[in-house]
Amino acid sequence: MQNRKKYCFIILISLGLISPISLESKVFPGDEWATKTPSELNINQEKIDHLFDLSFGDDATQAVVLIKDGYLIGERYAEGFDQNSFGTSWSMAKSFYASLIGISIDRGEINSLDDKASDYLEYFNDERSEITIRDILNMASGLQFPEHEHELMFFKQDHLAYAKNVGVEKEPNTLFEYNNVNSMLLGDILLKATGKKADELLNERVLKPIGADKLTLWTDSAENVLTYCCIDMSARDYSRFGLLFSRNGQWNDNQIISSDYVDETFTPYWNFTPKRFTDLDRGYSLHWWFSKNDEEGQIFNASGKFGQYIFVDRENDVIFTRITKYFPTSGSKQDWGILERFNVKDIERFLKISRFLEAIGLLDMEDDIKTPNTRSEGESEEFYESYPEIIDAIADLS
Repeated sequence: MQNRKKYCFIILISLGLISPISLESKVFPGDEWATKTPSELNINQEKIDHLFDLSFGDDATQAVVLIKDGYLIGERYAEGFDQNSFGTSWSMAKSFYASLIGISIDRGEINSLDDKASDYLEYFNDERSEITIRDILNMASGLQFPEHEHELMFFKQDHLAYAKNVGVEKEPNTLFEYNNVNSMLLGDILLKATGKKADELLNERVLKPIGADKLTLWTDSAENVLTYCCIDMSARDYSRFGLLFSRNGQWNDNQIISSDYVDETFTPYWNFTPKRFTDLDRGYSLHWWFSKNDEEGQIFNASGKFGQYIFVDRENDVIFTRITKYFPTSGSKQDWGILERFNVKDIERFLKISRFLEAIGLLDMEDDIKTPNTRSEGESEEFYESYPEIIDAIADLS
C-alpha cells in the first residue's frame, strides 16, 4: 500500500499537479534552529558571502542571519558578539505589535481594521473620531506631525499621555506620514479590546508560540508598553518572527495569525513613500515596509531607526535579519537618571549629550540610565548606501 501511494505521488508530481515541497511538512525551529548547508538547498555560497560582505561593509553591523525553508544556512557576527547577543529593534517592534491587531480580529475582540479607533479610545471622541485602525496601521491617521516627528515622546515619563494629546491636522487616509504616535496608540486599543497589556499579549500570543523567550519588552516610566519601538532579542529570534510571516502566520500546526491578515499586510497600501536613506521606491502596509515589489518578486521588511531589518521573501521562504551593535542597559522600564535634567527632544540630541557626559566620566550608559540606546558604533551609514544592492542580493539567492 505504501509503495502504491509513493507511485501515485510521483505520477502527480510528474503531471505538475502538486509540488514536491507540498509532500514534506515544513520545518520550524524548536529551541534551536535546524541547520543545512547552502548547497543542500541549492543556494550558491558565493551569493551568501556577497550578501554578508555587503552587510559587514558597514562597521555598525552586529549580526546577520539567513534562513531558507526554515533552516539556518548562514550567520555572521561582529567581534565581541555571538548568537546570544541582543540587538534592539527600534521601529521593527511596530511590525510585532501590529500583528496583535490581526490576532484580535481573528479572535473577534476587534471587529475589523475599519473599526473607528474611537470605539476603543474614548478620548478619540472629538475631531479624531473618524480615524480608523486601518488609518493608524497605514500611517494615514492625519494626526499632527511636527518637525521632530514625535521623537520627543521617547523622552517623556508617560508616552501614552503624550500620544493621547496629539490632535488631528489632516483628513484621515489622505497622506502617508510615519508617525510614532500612531503605533503608541495600538497598546491602548489592544488593552481596551482584550483587557490585557500589549507586552503580555505579545508574549502569550506570538513570542512564546514561536519559541522566542529570551527578550526584553520595554515600557516607559509609567509602565506603558512602548508599542512603537524597543524590543531587545537576538538576531536568531528576530528571524523567528520573519519566518512566521513567511509561513502565512502559521507555526507548526498552529495558525497564530490568519493568512488573510498576512496577505493584506503584504499587499501594498501605499505604493510609494517619502525617500529617506535611499532613492529606492518603497511601499507600506499595516506597519510593514516593501523593499521590492515588481515582476522579479516581493521583499518585505520590518525596519528600525539605525538600520535594523527583518527582510522576508515569502515566495522563496527566505528571511534575512540584520541588527546593529547594541550594548543593553539593565532593566526593561525606562529610567533617564541624570539625563532628566537636560532638555532632550530628539534621539540625536540624546546621543550627543549622553556621549559627552560619558566621555567626561559623569555618565555610565550601562548603569546610570535604563533605556534602549544605540551608540555611534551602531549607527548605519554604508548599509544604507548599499541598500539597493543588498535587496538585489537577497532576491538573487533563490
